Amino acid sequence: MRTYGILALAASLATASAQALQGFNYGSVFTNNAPITGGDYERLFNTAKQLAGTSGAFTSARLFTTIQAGTPNAPTEAIAAADATQTKLLLGIFLSSTEEQFQNELTALRSAITQYGQRLVDLVVGISVGSEDLYRISPTGILNRSNPGEGPDAVVRRINAVRQALAGTILSGAPIGHVDTWTAYVNSSNAAVISACDFIGVDAYPYFQNTQANGIENGESLFFAAYDATVAVSQGKPVWITETGWPVSGPTENQAVPSTENAEIYWDSVGCRAFGQINTFWYILQDAFPNAPSPSFGVVGSTLSTTPLYDLTCPSDSESSSSSAEGSSPSSPVAPPAGTSDTLPDRETSTTPAPESPGSPGSNSGSPGSNDGAPGSNDGAPGSNGGSPGSNNASPDSNGGSPGSNTDSSGSAPVENTVPPTVQTVMTYVTVTTCPVTYTSGAETKTSMTTSTVSVTSTHGNTLSTVATPSTPSPSSAPGACPANLNGDFEFPHLIVPVDKNQPDAALGTSFNGLITPTVSSLFNFDFPASLQGRTCSLVFLFPTRDQLQTSNYTLSGSGGFLVERLNEPADSATSFNNQPEVNVTVNTIPDVQPGNSYVVGSGGCFSNARIGYKVSATGSLDLDYFQDYNPAPIGLYVTVC
Repeated sequence: MRTYGILALAASLATASAQALQGFNYGSVFTNNAPITGGDYERLFNTAKQLAGTSGAFTSARLFTTIQAGTPNAPTEAIAAADATQTKLLLGIFLSSTEEQFQNELTALRSAITQYGQRLVDLVVGISVGSEDLYRISPTGILNRSNPGEGPDAVVRRINAVRQALAGTILSGAPIGHVDTWTAYVNSSNAAVISACDFIGVDAYPYFQNTQANGIENGESLFFAAYDATVAVSQGKPVWITETGWPVSGPTENQAVPSTENAEIYWDSVGCRAFGQINTFWYILQDAFPNAPSPSFGVVGSTLSTTPLYDLTCPSDSESSSSSAEGSSPSSPVAPPAGTSDTLPDRETSTTPAPESPGSPGSNSGSPGSNDGAPGSNDGAPGSNGGSPGSNNASPDSNGGSPGSNTDSSGSAPVENTVPPTVQTVMTYVTVTTCPVTYTSGAETKTSMTTSTVSVTSTHGNTLSTVATPSTPSPSSAPGACPANLNGDFEFPHLIVPVDKNQPDAALGTSFNGLITPTVSSLFNFDFPASLQGRTCSLVFLFPTRDQLQTSNYTLSGSGGFLVERLNEPADSATSFNNQPEVNVTVNTIPDVQPGNSYVVGSGGCFSNARIGYKVSATGSLDLDYFQDYNPAPIGLYVTVC
């Protein structure tokens, strides 16, 4: 008997009807880039409704573009097919392209309203503005060649443009949302996108979470950890599952093995748990016509048939009743397990845009990689690669776009300070908190933590008072500092770039790792959204012991510490040692960096609506190379907020 756990769905249940939407993703071209026509869509939609073992439940479809492939801006023929088969539609507006292409999407939408009238109202359940655009501008998205992408401001602007275009039309009441990876949503820099939406769609693919234990036996827990993390930051908006699935063929990703057997297990443990509870669009009905991509996620093979490649029968209602909508979402905005990956190669050729999935620092977060179909041409345009749910997801910059430009201000750490800089040597706190050690006593599991506070000499750009080392250790951090842990709100770096003085003109590009050696420094960009105005921020470095890590690792040799400096402007992927931004102010020096400790580098009022760059260099002979990861146990440079 199949059993299912409790879902944290309170914030994500469909509110429009008693039965949640259930459907597949559909692109606009086949794998040979031939346009999918109205007749093709009609056959696909009818096949979905008649799939053996599904009791006719798949009556909805998600589209990546509203433009018919092969035309500049004609409405997709999927609408006529949906009208003929009574299939509900989640329309897609492709964003990561030119302004002209976006206007073509709006033209197609307006034309559809004129052409279909009230019938369109009866078909459309929502409009998704964009697909993994925030993911695509992350280092992981760039690494997977899934450009172009859009920052949060651009996504919000276009969501508003769609609302304006629909104002006064019969679709003015249609819910408008955005689809992206979970790592994009848990990044607070993208909170404005969530605020602008009526619902949000999340893409997640445990198969691609290849930096952690992602065998099929962990597929369910990995997926729902990502989903619950999205719910936790959803601002009460419904969270729809817009892409997930397990491949039937393709390469092995770490412990994840593609096969029809494993695809069936994933369907049973994830799909059957979500169906009827959450609006769900599975990836994918068919992606192997005329040629199978690698990996291939299709429920049916190259021949369209109502007989699936594996058993799609879910348990009876009585067996699955434990899968209730009760439960609470995680309180932390960053819950997903480490290495939640979500990025694939690019999706440039496939019946549907390849799955787009969310990731986490250290795992991929895009989509498997098929073509969304280029409206207007068969080269992959709107809807062409959304990213790929594949190997490294959400790098230390997991995606989030930058909420604004850098507003320079003198001061220490991530603080915004209006006091004119006066260089002065002062005593300040560097709080060293040993990482939690879990032990079992009887039936209880306990966590112990010890803290010590030391004073170090540091040169800052602002005058600080001299504070003596307290005789009693602080239980959290230095006075006025936020906790040196990720239990509350925090920001992770959206870009990590190493610079090497032995290769002064070499732009080494973005990295998932922090590399700090006698010759190599790492530059970190942090985005501070406007919502942090008036709050306190602490720049912290978390350095657990190796045995506490689950999805990360590091190498350490030599001895010494860190010199941490704030830069005049943020770095970019073209930054080298010779062209790196000038130092604005020294934040602090940590004289002795040792595993098992957490360090508060500096604290103060948060920057607001700014992208700030920091440089971390080694002192002494320290040589550290670590994988930036906020999953248990977190490691690396972060900004905590309180």
